[in-house]
Amino acid sequence: MSIAADLIRGHTDTIILAQLLKKDSYGYEINKTVRILSGQQYELKEATLYSAFRRLEETGLIRSYWGGEVSGARRRYYTITEEGRREYFRQCSMWKATKGILDKLIEMEETIYA
Repeated sequence: MSIAADLIRGHTDTIILAQLLKKDSYGYEINKTVRILSGQQYELKEATLYSAFRRLEETGLIRSYWGGEVSGARRRYYTITEEGRREYFRQCSMWKATKGILDKLIEMEETIYA
């Protein structure tokens, strides 16, 4: 079963913040992790990912810095701020409340359709 990207798209910022809660990271690594964790069913488009990074940085939820790679291209790393942590937990709370409402609205009674 394929996950509908439209259902996830509105949660891009929360997905990125969740990854940055674990550790500082860069775009390709975050996208790779999203693909793996979703069982290859979802990946962030590059334009979406970097637009989100800009938006999150402009709002103070993340900061960026250049890595000190000794070989290969220099990577821009992102780190979550304290405000970003608070926003992540706020978004998770809103998601759980929304999920609870949706579960009630679309749940079918087993006795009706059994």
